[in-house]
Amino acid sequence: METMENYKNIAIILASGSSERLNNLDTVKQFVKIAGKTVIEHTLDVFEKNRNIDDIIIVTREDYRNFCTDIVNKNNYKKVRKILAGGATRQESSYIALMSLNEDDNTNILIHDAVRPFISNRIINDCIDALQRYKAVDVAIPSADTIIQVDDKDFIEDIPKRKFLRRGQTPQAFKLGVIKKAHLLAQNEKNIEVTDDCGLIKKFNLCNIYVVNGEDSNIKITYPIDIEIADKLFQIRNFDIPNTKLENLKDKVLVVFGSSRGIGKDITEIAKHQGAKVYGFSRQNGGVDVTDFEKVRKALKEVYKSEGQIDYVINTAGILKMGRLENRDIKDITEDININYIGSINVLKSAISYLKQTCGSILMFASSSYTRGRADFSIYSSTKAALVNLTQAAAQEHLQDNVKINIINPERTATPMRFENFGAEPPETLLKSKTVAIAALLTVLSNVSGQVINITKNKEEELAEFLRA
Repeated sequence: METMENYKNIAIILASGSSERLNNLDTVKQFVKIAGKTVIEHTLDVFEKNRNIDDIIIVTREDYRNFCTDIVNKNNYKKVRKILAGGATRQESSYIALMSLNEDDNTNILIHDAVRPFISNRIINDCIDALQRYKAVDVAIPSADTIIQVDDKDFIEDIPKRKFLRRGQTPQAFKLGVIKKAHLLAQNEKNIEVTDDCGLIKKFNLCNIYVVNGEDSNIKITYPIDIEIADKLFQIRNFDIPNTKLENLKDKVLVVFGSSRGIGKDITEIAKHQGAKVYGFSRQNGGVDVTDFEKVRKALKEVYKSEGQIDYVINTAGILKMGRLENRDIKDITEDININYIGSINVLKSAISYLKQTCGSILMFASSSYTRGRADFSIYSSTKAALVNLTQAAAQEHLQDNVKINIINPERTATPMRFENFGAEPPETLLKSKTVAIAALLTVLSNVSGQVINITKNKEEELAEFLRA
């Protein structure tokens, strides 16, 4: 998607709630830690990295302003322009943020709840796109449940038609002039019964409100169970392929472990074609076994000595063996764990010091089986799940070092390792190895970190375009 430059895009993040419905916590819900970060950090990450967002305003509680300042500094958020003390209600907090702005009335404003950390770039971009045609935009999803209207004695009064009902989400998006007018009008009225900013637009009948499709995953953390759900969602969450250019590999130093065949070999060849300085290692090529920490450390040391820098490291080395756990030899099991898991630890630990110097990137490989263990794949699936946790934890540890650590999660891929285990399969059902290789290179070139990058068959043609570009 091309950057929309018609008008400035400002995100207002509302984080001044009191968490009355989470009163068992020792902090308010927007500052609860999930998956290594506070909820508001996860939310800010999305807006900070979205190419269409220009500025961010945080509205928080007075007693958390310093905490928010620390968060902004720690994460090096460059788009956060203001941290304001909010009001006693959501409406007051929105008003405070809006009145702090002196921009043109056509400025695009997105108002988002800090406690919706799963907001996607697609929703943000669709809202901004809709503001090219409408002055007010809401985000909603169809209701999966029948909604009933009751009276004050809990008797059903009406059952509206479900096809016309939606469940509202955020962000809500507006032209600055119209949403400012709505809030100024509201200042002259008492006891206004609206729950969000679109409610004010509707009350004063200022313009039509267009609805953008939301997403089921764009949940709001409100109740204690939502914390548990969010934690699980972060564990299995994956991201689309980052949008960058392979030509940015030119003159970069890339080290690939597991480069002798399959995806590792394709990564090596494509990167060389794009002008990268590529060093490939494997047991067959250079005798570097990732299970041997000293050999991995020495290989990287030699590359650094030769080039004076290392920009990217990719570890594709892995092994897949089938069999019931009780029937497998413990020596065989240990080898699987050492190659698939310990090997990645060895590569990661050896590479970090070099990547700190270049603000570089390291990439590991998961499998679609990491989300749920499968019979006859207990060791393979569990090592891949461990790698996802390793990636997420290490990315958080090295956030301030600006070292990006991610993991690729490809669907079934046509590689020698797969053919050895599953034999011939219809080629149209498998990802091409080069497709995954392109996705891997795009990921190390990106600024995302701590993410599972999902590669599916329907992305094949899109990724092939990067080679033709």
